[in-house]
Amino acid sequence: MTIPSVSPSQVRTALLLRQETALLDVRHEAVFATGHPLFAANMAADRIALEAETRLPRKDVAIVLYDNGEGLVATAAERLAVLGYSNVRQLGGGLQGWKAAGYELFEDVNSYAKAFGELVETRRHTPSLAAEEVNALIASGANIQILDVRRFDEYATMNIPGSISVPGAELVLRAGRAAPDPETTIIVNCAGRTRSIIGTQSLINAGITNKVRALRNGTIGWTLAKQTLEHGAGRRGEIGAIAGGEANARDVAYRAGVRQIGPAEMAALQAHTDRTLYRFDVRSEEEYTAGHLAGFRHYAGGQLVQEIDMAAPVRGARIVLTDNRGVRADMTASWLAQMGWEVYVLEGGYDGALEIGPPKVIPKPDPSHRYRRPYEGTDVKESAMQAYLDWEYGLVDQLRRDGTHGFLVI
Repeated sequence: MTIPSVSPSQVRTALLLRQETALLDVRHEAVFATGHPLFAANMAADRIALEAETRLPRKDVAIVLYDNGEGLVATAAERLAVLGYSNVRQLGGGLQGWKAAGYELFEDVNSYAKAFGELVETRRHTPSLAAEEVNALIASGANIQILDVRRFDEYATMNIPGSISVPGAELVLRAGRAAPDPETTIIVNCAGRTRSIIGTQSLINAGITNKVRALRNGTIGWTLAKQTLEHGAGRRGEIGAIAGGEANARDVAYRAGVRQIGPAEMAALQAHTDRTLYRFDVRSEEEYTAGHLAGFRHYAGGQLVQEIDMAAPVRGARIVLTDNRGVRADMTASWLAQMGWEVYVLEGGYDGALEIGPPKVIPKPDPSHRYRRPYEGTDVKESAMQAYLDWEYGLVDQLRRDGTHGFLVI
């Protein structure tokens, strides 16, 4: 089949103008992580049948495919055509064409979310403590509470001693119970940097009275400092919002440009068939399984901010979030809006008929095709961890050189 081409400059213009574009790297994830445009999303050619209809809900959305000369674009285009996608083009010159045009290539996965996190820390001076400082506080019996904002399975694999699992979007909802004493210093950690920065700044933005600090460089920094990690922990934070948290979260969302909508506005958005609409339920998997609004896909809020390129590869699309308590959707939406998304929070709907059942799960890729995150597992080389941190430190400068992000940190 003949695949029309679009130039790198045309794609860049579409991204700058926030026109709906799915720029898809059709190589395997491990290769994708070696270098790609900032807003590219990975969808390997041999996974299109598994992923496309979930991640690309509108069949006539503008899709631009590229590889690095491996000959994968034709296969990917054919598979998309079989599924009914009608607006598929290829990037002129592929990845080398993008590079030859003088545009930036970003390494790793979830790159623009991680770059955004670094920008937040730079702009808001998000406070942090080094691993050695936190370890000294633990050893001295200081009045601290460590909250781990990763997925629970990551926490159970390895965690900072004494920490409690409170996945990212749950922080404002649960930190009040985890640290009821306003004199308690809350320390927020993830595996590396991004989720701890966003988590710490979420609590600050929501007006918590406690002192809050990020654990600088997360479990990577802890490991590099030769500190001991726990394994197999099962502590989970219980519901108990920080004082004024719900109202403050709504205010933060408002200031970020998030709009609150009801069923009538939701129906109007759905009627706009010329726009891509993503709908995400940002609660826990257990809550979603017990009962959720029809048409909403589960994606826990903290992970959604971190993995937005995986969840919503159509840059320029609209996003609607739902949460029966409101606060998690508001905080998640506030971050997505600052990342340049048009975001809405749907209010209500949980008093009607709900669908019951677990989230739809896209099968994971073959391990040999997957990029091994330097912050996963317990057998990662220290040199790889340090190289990862060094890469993150350079992301703000790379964003400036790239010039397409449009992020606005409030």
